[in-house]
Amino acid sequence: MTPDSLPSRPVKVPPHPQWPALSDAGKAALKARIRDLLTAQKAVLVAHYYTDEDLQSLAEETGGKVADSLEMARFGTETDAETLVVCGVRFMGETAKILNPEKRVLMPDLAATCSLDEGCPADAFSAFCDAHPDHSVVVYANTSAEVKARADWVVTSSIALPVVEHLAAQGRKILWAPDKHLGHYIERMTGAEMLLWNGACVVHEEFKSFALERVRRLHPNAAVLVHPESPDEVVDQADVVGSTSQLIRAVTELPNPEFIVATDAGIFWKMRQLAPHKILIPAPTAGEGATCESCAHCPWMAMNALQNLETVLKTGDQEIQIDPAIRERALIPIRRMLDFAREQGVSKVRGA
Repeated sequence: MTPDSLPSRPVKVPPHPQWPALSDAGKAALKARIRDLLTAQKAVLVAHYYTDEDLQSLAEETGGKVADSLEMARFGTETDAETLVVCGVRFMGETAKILNPEKRVLMPDLAATCSLDEGCPADAFSAFCDAHPDHSVVVYANTSAEVKARADWVVTSSIALPVVEHLAAQGRKILWAPDKHLGHYIERMTGAEMLLWNGACVVHEEFKSFALERVRRLHPNAAVLVHPESPDEVVDQADVVGSTSQLIRAVTELPNPEFIVATDAGIFWKMRQLAPHKILIPAPTAGEGATCESCAHCPWMAMNALQNLETVLKTGDQEIQIDPAIRERALIPIRRMLDFAREQGVSKVRGA
């Protein structure tokens, strides 16, 4: 079903934070202090592919993890660290806490949310579910703990397709939230009967199909990599559609010398690390009134920086707290996703 008439909430997008520039010596000293704090507090750093490259490199250098949201969730359950420091957006920190209630979970800034999370408030979503009691409720990981607690399944972009295929094979009707573009892509790929919440990612929705066509003509040997949170007319031009992990893998495995990448620019650090000889071209967001060719970087992800990472390790004042009753209910659909992923095996989970 088209999402045009379904619920949504306007999202106020924050400005990109302006962090003070650091000299090479200043950055090295700051990283050294953070390493000491991580060791002293038996803490580990978990960073998403969309965060700043300094955070991604520091996570790997200190025994942490750089990953998509599914692997971030898994890693938190596997490490023996007493504190998880999640560099990403709030739903990732909440997921870590849901899975690890005995651990302290910190974030550089608890105000780092997500347009999908912000646009799907728990009260309105619960009423939407109540109005359609015959649907299985599947929510994207980019949602609050309260929304997850109302769901039957939680999925990431790396496992959404096989989960929906599984439910469709059982004849289930599906209520999907919050990303209408990802939901419509899954609907098209699976043929499932889906009712879509009217939400969107402010980054991926800005990719422009007409501008992408122009870039493709300029780079005829480039493969186009698109995250399925993008609009249909952008997805339809893709050589590969998938989660962050699948897009990274495509850069390393496909023979193309160039890649046009339609997702958050933070992913380029890992792509360049794994395939330094490949040419990476940001997909265009430029349109009427645009101020840049590609503005594809989440302002909430940009709230994570070395400076406030050090601060939170010193103060501990940005700690994730979740009501125990909400945590217990939200744990059920998250565990269902992780168990399903394990049963399916990595090779069967497209985009894992």
